[in-house]
Amino acid sequence: MTSAPVRTIAVTPESPLTIGDLERARGHIDVTVDAAARERIETCRAFVLQTLDSGRSVYGATTGFGPLVVFDGRETTSEQCDNALLHLGAGQGPDLAQPVVRAAMLIRMWSLAQGRSGVSLGVVDSLANALRTDFTPAVPRLGSLGASGDLVPLSYVARALRGEGHAYVGQERLPAAEALRRAHLEPVDLDGRDALALVNGTSLTAAAAGLAVASLSRSRLAAVSLSALLIDVLGCSPAFLDSRLLAAFGHPHAGQVGSELRGLLEGLVPSGTRALQEPYSIRCTPQLIGAATSALDYADGVVRDDINSISDNPLFFPEDDFVAHGGNFFGQPAAFSTDLLTLVATQLGNLAERQLDLLIDPHRNGGMPPMLAANPGAQHAVQGVQLAATAMVASMRRSATPASIQSLPTNWHNQDVIPFGTQAALNALDQAQTLRLLHGSLAVALRQAVHVGGRRPTAPGCVALFDRLAEVVAPVNPDRPLDEDVRKAADVLDESCAGQHSL
Repeated sequence: MTSAPVRTIAVTPESPLTIGDLERARGHIDVTVDAAARERIETCRAFVLQTLDSGRSVYGATTGFGPLVVFDGRETTSEQCDNALLHLGAGQGPDLAQPVVRAAMLIRMWSLAQGRSGVSLGVVDSLANALRTDFTPAVPRLGSLGASGDLVPLSYVARALRGEGHAYVGQERLPAAEALRRAHLEPVDLDGRDALALVNGTSLTAAAAGLAVASLSRSRLAAVSLSALLIDVLGCSPAFLDSRLLAAFGHPHAGQVGSELRGLLEGLVPSGTRALQEPYSIRCTPQLIGAATSALDYADGVVRDDINSISDNPLFFPEDDFVAHGGNFFGQPAAFSTDLLTLVATQLGNLAERQLDLLIDPHRNGGMPPMLAANPGAQHAVQGVQLAATAMVASMRRSATPASIQSLPTNWHNQDVIPFGTQAALNALDQAQTLRLLHGSLAVALRQAVHVGGRRPTAPGCVALFDRLAEVVAPVNPDRPLDEDVRKAADVLDESCAGQHSL
C-alpha cells in the first residue's frame, strides 16, 4: 500500500453505502467488514456447502450457465470457477475509467457482505483489501447487457483478483499478477459459487449511475450559479423569480430553484435597461432547472436503492433452508433512471450553450462587443469556445437515444428481454462529464464579459463566484488557446458546488 486510507466504511445495516462513498473509492478507502457481517457471510457459506453436499441442484455451482443450466457443470469447484469466468473474457473497447471500476468493486463487496450470496469470506476480504490500495482491474467498456448483471466486465475484476488479465497500479497498466505484487496483495482463491457471485450483479451499472448522479448534482448547482451570474452581469430584473409566480406553477422544485436564484441574487441592482421580458434562457431557468432537479431526485433514489441492494442469483436464506432462484440481477431500474439522467444533462447543456450564445451577441448582450473580443476582427476571444460548445451539444443530442428500450434477445433466448442498463449508465456519465465542460465554457465567457464592458456583479453571491473564476481565468486579451481555461473553470464550479446540498 502506497498511502494511508482516506475513508473508513463499515459494512453495517445502520450505515448504508452512499453516493459519496462511490466517489471516495477513487482513492484508498478502508472498508471494515464487522463481526456481524463476517458471521452472516460464514453462516450463509456453510449453508451453501451443506446444500451442495445434500445433492440439491444450485445454479452455477452444480450446473452450466445461462441456457446451459440444463447441463451439468464441471466436476470440481476450482474447475467450476474457470467454467464461470473464462468464457466471459470477451469484452471489447477501451478500459473503463478507474474510478468507475473501483466504485463497482465497492458496491460488489457491499452486496456480497450482506450474507445472501454464499461466497467465502476470502472473496469479500479480497475486494476490501484491494480497495485499500491503488490496485484497479483493467475492465473493457463493452460487453455487459445489464440483464444477468454485469457478467463480462465483472469477470475481468474477478480474474484480476486471481492474478489473471491486467490491472492498474496507479496509472500504470500491468499484468494482473505483477499488479497484485506491486500492491502487496495476494491472489484470491475462488470456487464456482464465488466466481458466479462476483459477476452476477449490477455493480458496474450502479457505480456508473451513482457517479453520474454525483456529477450532475454538482452541475445542477453550477447551472443555478451561472444563471445567477449571467442575470447579474447583464443587469436583468429578477421579477421572473417572484415566489408567488413560481408557487402558482405548482412544481415544488421550480420554487426551490427560484429560491436558490433569489439567494444568490440578493443585493442585485438591476440596470434598468433590459426589456420587460428576458429570453427563455434566463426567464425560464426556474422551470427548466427545476424539472432537472425533479428528475435528479428520482434518479438519486434509484441509485441509493441499487448500491445497497443484493443483485445476485441465486440467493440463500439459511434460516428458512431456502435457495431462491430469480432475477435480482436485472438492471431495469438503473436503465430507466440513467436514460432520464442523459436527457437532463442534454437539456442543461442546451441551456448553457444558449446562455453562451446570448452573451456573445451584441444585439442581445447589452452592447458588449461580438464574441466578447476586446478588438473584434483583430481578436476573436471566445469564438472558438462557442464553436466547441456547439459541437459538444450536438454530440450530447446524438447520444440521447434511450438505451433502456433497445432490448435484443440473446443467450439462446434465455435473456429474451434485456434492459441495457450498463450502457445507459455509462452514457449518462459521459454526458455528465461533457456538461461540466459546457458549464466551464459559459464560465469563461462570463469572466470575459466583465473584462470587455459587462458590469461587475452587484450581488455578493455572484461576486464571490466571479472572483473565484477570475483567479484561474485571465482576461482574453490578446487571443490564446482556451481549452485549459475551460477545464479550470469547470473545476472551480465543481469545487464551489461540492459542499452544497443539491437535491
